[in-house]
Amino acid sequence: MSISTVKLSLDHLRSLGFVVDVCERWVPSPQGQVRRDLFGVLDLVALRDGVTLGIQTTTRGEMGKRARKIAASETTPALHAAGWRLVVHGWYQPRGPRTRWELEELEVLRPGVVVA
Repeated sequence: MSISTVKLSLDHLRSLGFVVDVCERWVPSPQGQVRRDLFGVLDLVALRDGVTLGIQTTTRGEMGKRARKIAASETTPALHAAGWRLVVHGWYQPRGPRTRWELEELEVLRPGVVVA
């Protein structure tokens, strides 16, 4: 993949009028630098019109795995209680390499419940 899914989601959300920022970070570890997601599950936070989105970005083939990780997280109930919508962005190229990227989105409604 030549472009990151984070960049694709940033551009997409900004085109929809969201204020959005990257919230994953690199932290030191005995093995070197390790990437850590916000609350262990989120790459981006986006805001618009009273809506707060927590977004995990990935390729379409990895969406289920990421959605299950969010659904199983201990922080998911607190994020939902705070009014956050939690979504997984899955990016793919339906017409093959060097074609336009398209988005599939899943929302984790509550622990264990994921919808397209």
